[in-house]
Amino acid sequence: MDEQGMRTKTYPWYRVLSLTGVDYFSTLGYQPGIALLAAGVLSLPATVFLVAVTLLGALPIYREVARHSYVGQGSIAMLENLLSGWKSKIFVLILLGFAATDFVITMTLSAADAARHASENPYLYPLLGDAHMRITLGLLLLLALVFLKGFTEAIQLATLVTVPYLLLNVVVLLRCVAEIVHHPEVWSRWHAAVTARGDWTALLLASALIFPKLALGMSGFETGVSVMPLVQGAVDDDSQKVPAGRIRATQRLLATAALIMSVLLMLSSAVSTLLIPPQAYRIGGPAAGRALAYLAHQLLGNGFGTIYDISTIAILWFAGASAMAGLLNLVPRYLPRFGMAPAWAAFSRPLVIAFFGVNTLVTLIFHASVEAQGGAYATGVLALMLSAAIAVALSFWQEARSGADQNRHPLLQCVFFCIVSVVFAYTLLENIRERPSGAIIASIFILAILVLGFASRHYRSTEMRVSSFTFADAASESLWPNVAGGKVNLVPIHDLHPATRRRKAAEIRKFYQVSGPCAFVHVSLADNRSEFLSPLVVRLNRDGDDYLIEVSQAAAIANSIAYISEIARPVSIFVTLTRRNLTSQALNYLLLGEGETGLMLYMILVKYWEATHEQDLPQIFLMSESPHGGATGPQQG
Repeated sequence: MDEQGMRTKTYPWYRVLSLTGVDYFSTLGYQPGIALLAAGVLSLPATVFLVAVTLLGALPIYREVARHSYVGQGSIAMLENLLSGWKSKIFVLILLGFAATDFVITMTLSAADAARHASENPYLYPLLGDAHMRITLGLLLLLALVFLKGFTEAIQLATLVTVPYLLLNVVVLLRCVAEIVHHPEVWSRWHAAVTARGDWTALLLASALIFPKLALGMSGFETGVSVMPLVQGAVDDDSQKVPAGRIRATQRLLATAALIMSVLLMLSSAVSTLLIPPQAYRIGGPAAGRALAYLAHQLLGNGFGTIYDISTIAILWFAGASAMAGLLNLVPRYLPRFGMAPAWAAFSRPLVIAFFGVNTLVTLIFHASVEAQGGAYATGVLALMLSAAIAVALSFWQEARSGADQNRHPLLQCVFFCIVSVVFAYTLLENIRERPSGAIIASIFILAILVLGFASRHYRSTEMRVSSFTFADAASESLWPNVAGGKVNLVPIHDLHPATRRRKAAEIRKFYQVSGPCAFVHVSLADNRSEFLSPLVVRLNRDGDDYLIEVSQAAAIANSIAYISEIARPVSIFVTLTRRNLTSQALNYLLLGEGETGLMLYMILVKYWEATHEQDLPQIFLMSESPHGGATGPQQG
């Protein structure tokens, strides 16, 4: 079941592996070339560090993320649940900026590398020429058109793309290994080149400093947990609060993907380092961004090389499709719920057009260069992994403090994941220092999300902001017909104490001739004021001829009163203006749901009535509060 309780078709984990693979395994199209460019002859030992961090750091992190976020929300949702209030929202928005960087660069980099494989192919070059930029933009346009028409990720299609690609890579790598066996002198040349740089201690230290440049080879883990709802678990999972079978299956999926990719990364790094000359893998060289394709053409002929190119182009394009699908799932999941997206953000087609515009701009800025975008891609991947490591460490810290599950030794686990967090923090900061483009792009995305998000929340602040409405008890529900349908005068009040109600009733009678009972409404705000929507709980009591309406769990006072007014349809509404500083009141309303309740209630109802063209509207009376307390006079709305 997914988080909405809807049944999702599930598959064995080894079939779902292909969905993770289109993102993770597709990096073989460009990772060996980028590793060579970044590390040269040290590419192999640097890749060893990368594999070690993958198996000892990233894999344990996401095994825990799968345990805590088994509905596919990933590490961002896990952090959101561990934090609270506005600091949770701001943290999530920042992570969304890094996630957008990850997904956007996945699309643009994959399209650029697919275009390079196409334009460098000896059979396609006479047709395509040096149209690398046009091919890249064409692939991005094709991606957008497919999603505008309607695209559903299919496991069958992912399998058809991923499995042949892996098999072709195995063939290429085995042929390269055979070439090395028949020409052992390549080992001696590499050994001489490496030892000329210093002893092995210095080389290992240098490799450890270089490996952050290779960090984009760790992508795919976030995708692995996001597809958890598709993973088939145990028979009794649906009856269990925590689907242990699905969690175990996903953990096997993550481990299998990491092991496969680690082996392929090690082999691809070794063969490309030993067999590709430096002039070939430098920027502009025939192996730049396509090291394994270069070796496929060199060692297995242009016929096989063309088949390899077509398979690589397919998986790179499908990786872009996976990234687009990820964005289309991620943005509506968070921003509308936070009130930080316009209404059109809930629909895929406007988002696709917006993302295509962003993709085009990023491609033009980076001139469709695979190498130039590597730093930005790694920044997005590492930021998400760092956030996941922090979330897992915090989770174990909470377990240690609560004394839960001592068999797992949560305090030791917390210390371990704190160390892992430090490693990923170093890797991220080093990557940003070496290649600041990723941080710049992520900062632009973060700033855009924050600015547009708060502008959207301000624009949407006059919506009702109520997700559901329930009665606190059966007695309240039975009394409601006595209140609804134009039978009462609605009087919002800051507390329901009898003295407060008597004073308020006296103020109203001083200026108005009131007929019918009053329904005094008091709204209690939820603890988490940052939530945009809230489920209202209503308790109703009778006091003589009047009624007491207690509303709890509200996200905003004025909006909740407006909602109660619409379902109760009172004869009139009496609200009091506080006459306090409007700037501070506006901020209190936007951030905390308080502020100038009377004025906001009036604005919300008028806007709602104009949109719905309702008739027989209640009268609104705005009572101005004097500086010494009490009402000074009425204003009718």
